[in-house]
Amino acid sequence: MSDLVAVKRALISVSDKTGLIEFARALHEQYKVELISTGGTARYLRQAGLPVKEVEDLTGFPEMMDGRIKTLHPKIHGGLLALRDNPQHLESMRQHGIEPIDLVCINLYPFEQTVQKPGVTFAEAIENIDIGGPSMIRSAAKNHKFVLVVTSPDHYEKVLGDLEKHDGSSCAKHRLKQAQRAFARTAEYDSVIANYLASAGEIDSAGMVLNLHKALDLRYGENPHQKATLLVGKKPNEASVAFAKQMHGKELSYINLLDADGALSAVKEFDEPAACIVKHTTPCGCATGKTIAEAFQRAFAGDPLAAFGGIVALNRPVDLEAAQAITAIDKLLEVIVTPVFSEDALKLLRSRWKNVRLLEVGPVGQYDTSELHLHKIVGGYLVQQRDLTGRDRSGWKVASQRQPTEREMEDLAFAWRVCKHVKSNAIVVCKDRMLMGAGAGQMDRPSAARLAIAKAGDRVRGCVAASDAFFPFPDAPGLLLEAGVKAIIHPGGSLKDQETIDLVNQMGAALVLTGERHFKH
Repeated sequence: MSDLVAVKRALISVSDKTGLIEFARALHEQYKVELISTGGTARYLRQAGLPVKEVEDLTGFPEMMDGRIKTLHPKIHGGLLALRDNPQHLESMRQHGIEPIDLVCINLYPFEQTVQKPGVTFAEAIENIDIGGPSMIRSAAKNHKFVLVVTSPDHYEKVLGDLEKHDGSSCAKHRLKQAQRAFARTAEYDSVIANYLASAGEIDSAGMVLNLHKALDLRYGENPHQKATLLVGKKPNEASVAFAKQMHGKELSYINLLDADGALSAVKEFDEPAACIVKHTTPCGCATGKTIAEAFQRAFAGDPLAAFGGIVALNRPVDLEAAQAITAIDKLLEVIVTPVFSEDALKLLRSRWKNVRLLEVGPVGQYDTSELHLHKIVGGYLVQQRDLTGRDRSGWKVASQRQPTEREMEDLAFAWRVCKHVKSNAIVVCKDRMLMGAGAGQMDRPSAARLAIAKAGDRVRGCVAASDAFFPFPDAPGLLLEAGVKAIIHPGGSLKDQETIDLVNQMGAALVLTGERHFKH
């Protein structure tokens, strides 16, 4: 028995009309397929001179409720779901005037694109959740034994090739392949909606969907004896190392990507040229500059010792000047991340290092607010909204008698953003928009302060300091002030805040309270 199904009737309803005219014309003119469509798509096809039957003519019901109700009708879903080798199904179709639909071409309301638009409201996002489209896709995909479903313009060529090969019929193998793609598409679509709703309000883990596929096998995990893989979902609307284009170097490892993501996240904080060098997920060097070359030189100068084997991210394209600055150092780098490398920069970097991974991530400068942060624990996931705060100074309060100078305030703002990317407990000391020393991952704040001071060395005098959380006692601020720090920024909120304020005033320093903390574990 043949598995071929002749395509005689096609229902077409799409948001993305790329290639649609050519596809629909081929269906109608080459294979005499009857075209059925909904409002906007029907008008689009008619304007191209194609005969189209409206869905409402088929169902006997007009589109209603601002287009929310169009295709949710037995004459649509009966035509999609009926088993054509089942006599009872065929009799039901005859009794109720239901005709079979052999091909469904659907792509969905652009929910993903809608929620990325600046200023989009929650109500606008909700109205761009497609209901009828996924319903028809699922009906057609479920009944792929008899119905061919198409969910992307990328598939049109393959569909027409299948019809040409089988004289206007579709084969079972191709219908199954398209059904697999269809269910993957609706799963992806629903996961984006679920994650948007989670990021827009309280995170409901029951509503979060992980729709992932393997992008590549990694060189190894945190250690060579651990196997590792990169899994990705839908490409985010921001620069991402998970979707980077590797231009040079050996295979990536788990740690490479983890540190590269941390470095890239740090430089996204800044509008001016910025560079960050990360070791073990924490910045050891970070700075801005007039050029990206200068930014790198200053970031490297922050801690040349720790920079060995580091991962570098830059928020501007790497040109020849920047490549010359990078290759001038006497330390090995593992990964360099940038929006794009110029050709002469690539040539120089490739000649300098055989194995350094060079990653292009595209333009840096925006955040995908639908992205959530996940941390795997045994048996489950911890899920939270990303910490995208830190730039808004409107809630900051000067708590000291002395006001910070304009230069100190700019350095405090820089230190506050850098501190957000340092492992807790975290204290950083900075000067002239350059990280001088970081105390990261300490179990107590005085130890973090001592480490930051030690890293900065003699450069600590005249620096500012930032703490990712409040000082529970004035001991850590005392260490910073005695070392020569002139201004401090921290969230505030401790029962002993006044003791810290008094100490700052005694030392003639400045103190700013932000009202928010930046723990990073």
